[in-house]
Amino acid sequence: MRANILLVALLSLGCRPAIDDGFTLLFLGRFSAARVGRHSWAADPAHSRLIAFDGDLHVVRTVTNPRLSSPVAVARYPQNRLLITERTGEGVVFDTSGTPVREWESPFPASLYASDGSRIVASRSPYYVLFVGEDGSAPLLWLLDTLGVPYQGLGVIHVPDINYLAELVNAGPAAVADRVVYFAPLVRDEILRLDATGSPKWRSSRGLIPLERDPRFAAGKERRVDHALINIAMTVGPDGRLYVLGGQDSAATRLRLDVLDRETGEIIASRQLGTPTTAIAVDRHGKIRVLDPERLLAQTPTQGRDLFAPAFALPDLAGKTLRLEDYRGKVTLVNFWASWCGPCREEFHRGNLRRCGSRQDACVRYRVPAALPDSGGRRSHEGDISLSRAALLGAARQAGTHHRAHLWLRRRRRIPAPAPNHRERDPC
Repeated sequence: MRANILLVALLSLGCRPAIDDGFTLLFLGRFSAARVGRHSWAADPAHSRLIAFDGDLHVVRTVTNPRLSSPVAVARYPQNRLLITERTGEGVVFDTSGTPVREWESPFPASLYASDGSRIVASRSPYYVLFVGEDGSAPLLWLLDTLGVPYQGLGVIHVPDINYLAELVNAGPAAVADRVVYFAPLVRDEILRLDATGSPKWRSSRGLIPLERDPRFAAGKERRVDHALINIAMTVGPDGRLYVLGGQDSAATRLRLDVLDRETGEIIASRQLGTPTTAIAVDRHGKIRVLDPERLLAQTPTQGRDLFAPAFALPDLAGKTLRLEDYRGKVTLVNFWASWCGPCREEFHRGNLRRCGSRQDACVRYRVPAALPDSGGRRSHEGDISLSRAALLGAARQAGTHHRAHLWLRRRRRIPAPAPNHRERDPC
């Protein structure tokens, strides 16, 4: 009798419907989000942070860290971690507690990363297009290992007549599901499922552009490129379908959402959103919610980028301790430099830090501490540097720990020097 009761109990548990974990956020603004564990994670580049949403789309966590500069997209990294795309193309991996795990340089001039938790793909970023020439030798996409090292190229790029527009022509979002790779070019009206060699298995079109043509420079004195904005972001929803966010018009002043069958490429549904930015969430049954991204972000009010948190207290050259808190409410510039650094010393002699721009709210006028020399070399160099402001002493690691802007500048300096005809755009 007991065995029968136990069997009935087990059968009743097995027949229970799966717990509905609510909605998964797919896109926030114009960027892809990702579900990792029980939460959806999205980037908020305006405030250098990551935001976690529960199934009811309530904010449950925010992450800020010196390693986050301008995060634009989130993908699921192996072991339930977060793979973050920085606007300038670097990849940064975080765990869900907000601890950075690793980072890597972009395999393209600027990359966008996609992953299904096992396979990582890099495409040319549609959010930061660099106008550099290509000869067709680089692949359309790179497959990366978990350290961000490319190990296999997928597909062949199209090199336009103006090869400096190759990055623009071949940029676009990718998506990965069950190790299958999808790609949607930014400026061409097509969505592709790729096979193991990078050749299209199917090709789908929205029918937005009656006649496809390569981008070209517009006539006139102003240097401008004529091109359409078709595919901006793409991901796979919890219902297993492919979701593509793109332009409703050729300039993408209004957005459109298309839902595709991943096996056939058939467009199952389309929705005209009518706004330049959006927030899209989907549940496992395929129910779609379109939300106001500003209202979602308003759940976590912020006072800007919080560049000076956590606050620090450091001694000046006379041994007096100065705290950043002492300058609350004042316009404050903190310049991290080393007394042994030639360019830093040149900067002081030229007086660059004393100049003020046209924007008064960005101006520093001698009234705040604006230097942090390295304590190791100060004795041999401080004599020939005239400091008109307080100089604080600290270890080099404090720059990275306490000032997110320092990391952003460091990353920007790692970008190779531009070619003479180099230009950059942020088309999306």
